[in-house]
Formats: sequence, C-alpha cells, structure tokens
Amino acid sequence: MSDNDTKKPTGDSQTPPKGAPSETREAPGSTPKHPPAGAKLDTPPAAHSSPTAPPPPPAAKPAGPPPPKNPGFVTCTIDGKEVVVKPGTNMVEAARMVGSDIPYFCYHPRLSIAANCRMCMVEASNAPKLVPACQTPLAEGQVIKTNTLKVKEQQRAVMEFLLLNHPVDCSICDQAGECKLQDYYMRYDYRPSRLEGGKVMKNKRKVLGPRVVLDQERCIICSRCVRFMNEIPKEPQLGIFGRGSHEVIDTFPGSELNSNYSLNTVDICPVGALLNRDFRFRARAWFLSAAPSVCTGCSRGCNIYADFMGQETYRYRPRENEAINKSWMCDQGRMSYKYLNLGRVLSAVVGRQQGAGTARPEVARKEAIKAAAKALAEVKGMVAVLASPLASNEDLLATLTFAKGTLGAREVYVGGRPQGDADHYLMTADKNPNRKGLELIAAGLGLALKPFEELVKAIDGGKVKALYAVGTEVPGNVETFAQAAAKLDVFVAQAMNESPLTAQATVLLPASTHVEYDGSFVQVDGIIQRFRKAYPSKGDAVAHWALAAELTRELGGTAAWTTSREAFRELGKQVAELAQFDWDKASPPDREKPGINPLPTAADGRPPGYREFGAPRVRGL
Repeated sequence: MSDNDTKKPTGDSQTPPKGAPSETREAPGSTPKHPPAGAKLDTPPAAHSSPTAPPPPPAAKPAGPPPPKNPGFVTCTIDGKEVVVKPGTNMVEAARMVGSDIPYFCYHPRLSIAANCRMCMVEASNAPKLVPACQTPLAEGQVIKTNTLKVKEQQRAVMEFLLLNHPVDCSICDQAGECKLQDYYMRYDYRPSRLEGGKVMKNKRKVLGPRVVLDQERCIICSRCVRFMNEIPKEPQLGIFGRGSHEVIDTFPGSELNSNYSLNTVDICPVGALLNRDFRFRARAWFLSAAPSVCTGCSRGCNIYADFMGQETYRYRPRENEAINKSWMCDQGRMSYKYLNLGRVLSAVVGRQQGAGTARPEVARKEAIKAAAKALAEVKGMVAVLASPLASNEDLLATLTFAKGTLGAREVYVGGRPQGDADHYLMTADKNPNRKGLELIAAGLGLALKPFEELVKAIDGGKVKALYAVGTEVPGNVETFAQAAAKLDVFVAQAMNESPLTAQATVLLPASTHVEYDGSFVQVDGIIQRFRKAYPSKGDAVAHWALAAELTRELGGTAAWTTSREAFRELGKQVAELAQFDWDKASPPDREKPGINPLPTAADGRPPGYREFGAPRVRGL
C-alpha cells in the first residue's frame, strides 16, 4: 500500500502547477497574501512616480448567433448535405429531402409525436447525446449525422430490444412482405437473439371488434393506433394497459373497436399486430399488384389503391390526397370492393329468364348488340333512359350522347344505389361515386334529370314500354322494380352485377367495373378525379362507353372513339366543367412512389404494385 492510499482526499483533482497561487485558507482577520486583482486594501498602495496608465478598454460584448442564411427558413446540414426547410420541420422529414433514410416505428406525419420507439435517434451538433429525430425540430446551422457508428449501434440495440419477446412467426403473418420490423431487422440488426429463457406470452388472437383482430405478442407498443383513434376520428376506443414487458394494446373494459375508421389502424401498424379480419390469410403482399383508383363506396371519392392478383380484387388501401381523404378512408368504403368479384355479368344474354333457377342462353356480345340495336330501332323516340351514377364520366358521356342523338331521348331517369348513413368525417349519405358527374353531363347535353320514382309510375301506368338502362342499380326495392320491368316490351340493360332486375332484361350486355378500364369520377365537392385500369375486363365485358359505341355503329351512327381517353376528349367538350379538365395530366402515376408513408417492401425488394401489368397470367403468378 502506498502512502497516497492512506491520505484523506482533499478535493484536488490534480497537483497545482508550479507557480500557481496557493489555495491555503488564511486565518480570520489576517491580510491575504494574494489579494484578488482590483480589491481594496486597508493600506493604500504607495504612489508611483510614473504617470498614470490609461484605463483598459471595455470588454467586447459576446457575439450573438449569426443571422439565418435563408431568412424565414432553417438551413442545416444532414450527412454532409445542406437542406433548407420551414421552421418546425423535424429531422425525419428534412433527412428525406436529401435522400437520407431515418428509420422509425412510432412516428407518423399525421399523428402527434410520441417518440417512444427510439429507433430514429441521431447525432446533432448542438446536443451532447443522441436525439429522437421525429421529435426534434431543426435549428439554424445544425449539423445532423444519421449514419455514424454511434447511431448504428443505437439502432441495433433498439431492434434487439423490440425483438426480445417478439414471436418468430413471420411465415404465417399477414404483414410479411410489408413489415417494417422485418425490413429494419435485415438492415439495422441482423444478429441472433441474446435472450436467455422464454419469451413473454400474450394473447395471439384478441378480437378487438368486428373488423380488426390483434396479436398482442407482435405489438411493439408504438401507440400509433391509440393516437389515431384519439386524434383523427376522435373516437378513443383503444388504450395501453399493463407495465413493462406485460404492456398491451386493448380496448377499454366493456367496449370494442367498432369505429367506421378502425381499419386505418391496420394500415398504420408498422408490424403484424393489427390485422384486417376480411383480408387475413387471403393473400401475400408480394403476390399482389396495386392500381391507383377511386373508392366507389360513397360520393366522397376517397383516393385508393386497388390491390389485386390475377383478375380478382383483394382489398382497398387509402392513397394520399390532401384535398379529399388525406391518408385515410372509412371501413364501409374498404368493404365496397366485393361487388367487383361477386355476381358479375360476364356474358351477353338475349331473352328474359323463364322462371327462377332456369339457365339463360348466353350469346356472343356481337350478336347481343345486333339484337339490342334491332329492338331499340323499332321504338326510337319512345325509349326511356335509366342512368346510374356508378358509371364513370366517360361512360355517361358516351351512353347519354347515344341516347339523345340516336334514340331521341330528352330526359334521363336517375338510378343508383339508395341513400345510406353518413358520419362525422369522410363517409357521405350518397352511396354513388358520380352523381355530380351525371348532373353536369346531363346539363351539358341538354337532358332533363328525373327521379327514379317517376319511372316506376310511368311503367306501371303503361306510358313507358321500352327502357335503355346504363347500370341496373336502383334506389328503391330491386325485386319490386323487377316486377314492373317485366311489363316492358323492350328492356336493354348494360349491367355489371346480376340481380332480379337483370333477369327481366330482354337483352343483357356485360359491363366492366371501374378497375377494368381508365376513367374519371366527379366527387361530391365537384373535384374531378382520374382512376387507372388494374386488370383487363372479366369475361366478355367491356366498359359502358364501348357498348354505347357498338350500339351507335350498329344503328348507323358514327362513334369514332375507341378508348376512354378519346371518348372524354371528344365528347367532354359539350360539358363546360369537363372541357377544362386535363385528362392526361390528372392521371395518377401507374406505379406506386414513396409518399408521406414509406412503402412496404416485399421479399424481392419491390413494393406491391410493381408486379403485374397488362394481361394477367393464371392468378397473376
């Protein structure tokens, strides 16, 4: 043991340098040996014979922060690249502008900041420790580094922590292929677990409500779903319960997740914890293709991606549009995709159905067009027209032009789906996507719109003996109207789905749905929106505008348009609102691009939507 080990600590961290003033305490009342400079002593110093020295110049004031390089904006450097952003912009969004990708789980640009996943920690020049990029606004002149060894070790440690109790069930998880936990593990961790002992077991199939099921073991407690329900639909139905490793997301006691916006929580869940009960176990993300489209569940016209495989649509997902639906959509709209697959009219039929359950002879569409043209030629000028607001602008332009110019119609009866419920956010009571478009086109063509009830009365009263229907959706009781339609001598119907009404058509022509061709709708606020074709039409179906063109030519008229684009550009000139619309420029991109939400990446490195274009092969494989 050295002598220093027995000495009491004096508080000195090191020996004072030679010549330094001593820190020894002076006795009370004694004169200090080394008085501080400028201190007044009891005995004044002797006067010097030299002249008095001039007073020292005043000390310079500390310089303030430099003026901003770009007034009104914040200029900083991220990974060596200068970026200029608006004040208040967080580091995640700023880094994206210069091509740096900061990983995150809990952050969402449309929700409040939680900063609880700690995946987005980065180095900042004005902070001694790592800071959460999602929560930290940028400062003038700040230097941010997102790829240093310190940051990478933090990301690896967070991934290890999140995966500590996470189940290894990726092979049966519906989120596989679009899971940020998978992607980030391969990018930032990629190491075996160091956990000794078993994982914490939780509820694997917790049914939260009629449309959402929760796997609590997969949940990473990012709180996105809780914040969404609190802040967007303002229906707080979810909470975080428990503590530590036993913390879980759940509904409040005695309640369930029954909001009309509950499936948005599935969209924003970064892992496979929240699942859509309708889509669950039906398809893998990397087998699906996506087409930018518009929801037809109501007149709001939410922008969507229609995810499909082969010639079958599997789900709708919201597509960002700041003016209409932001990043969300209602559950009722999501479920409205099913009519695209079920009960479709895929072949032309001539002749009414003879009795329930009897088969109707199918014919080639060309033969059915000839039969329809012959029947309509005999009743020119006496044909009533029924138009559905489910049809696109291109469909209505072509069919109503045909009805007016060839059939001599002067009025149009409005069909479509019946009114339904509305809510406080996106969903409207009108369940038809293009009622506004029908009104604009009828006005532009000089056709009077009449309510559906008047058509029923006219048929029952014997005033209408022939009917040309563009879509067979009706706002009243379908079976009751089908009984009235049975009295018609001529009933030419262009229909997408089978119903009791299509059974009464003397000529039934198969029509395509909106995911089978390019077109446009006018939503409730008058905004014209384009949608793109997902896959070729099923069976012998073609779009309403193509059927109208075939009927026009069969009756001796001229119909030069052969595509949706040509139909819109040629016929839309008659409608002032449509004439100003740039059909090509308004078209959404036919490939998904990174937007406000980073796209999921599938097993082969391509996001959904890059798989299948053109004619599908067997089930798209």
